[in-house]
Amino acid sequence: MAPTPINATSWTFADTYVDEDDVLAAARARAEEVGVVPIGAGAGATLRLLAAVLEARAVVEIGTGTGVSGVWLLRGMRPDGVLTTVDVEAEHQRLARESFKEAGIAPQRVRTIAGSALDVLPRLTDGHYDIVFADGDKREYGAYLAEALRLLRPGGVVAFDNALWHDRVADPSQRDEETVAIRDLVQQVAATEGLVPALLPVGDGLLVAKKEWVPESD
Repeated sequence: MAPTPINATSWTFADTYVDEDDVLAAARARAEEVGVVPIGAGAGATLRLLAAVLEARAVVEIGTGTGVSGVWLLRGMRPDGVLTTVDVEAEHQRLARESFKEAGIAPQRVRTIAGSALDVLPRLTDGHYDIVFADGDKREYGAYLAEALRLLRPGGVVAFDNALWHDRVADPSQRDEETVAIRDLVQQVAATEGLVPALLPVGDGLLVAKKEWVPESD
């Protein structure tokens, strides 16, 4: 017998279970001013949990925005952890730095890099990172996955926001470029050997997968 889906009231209750403070509210206000849609509260809380469980020391974020997801991640990471965050919009990163400052995060804990993710990621160190979180160009999600698998240490986690993409991914009649790219990603993650995946119905969908240790072949 299939479980009964939760109703909208229960979903909202769960998604807002962890309160956001004034720092995150201000970061969201900045996002609205510049037309950025940040991660939802439920997905943000999930990122913080993942960072805390992994005791994350090194995290890559694709899509800085105005710092909403970055604040959530940094609050879960080790006190000496460093977030490397990439965005094509330098102005968005300036606003994010304001959010990080208001959150009391030391400047040396955040490395902001302005540029295209697919130009920046190949320059980062293989096997060095505990988490790679993607909230960038949806059409590039498949390429982000390939980079994430290289960047993550064994036991690390890759996460993608908007994995349900406004209820479009689950509807096969929706065939726009971004929806198809996310749908392909979801299928690819499920089929990739060495990943332990889950698709969480928080926010607009959060796709997460752990990179398992795979012994090297002789």
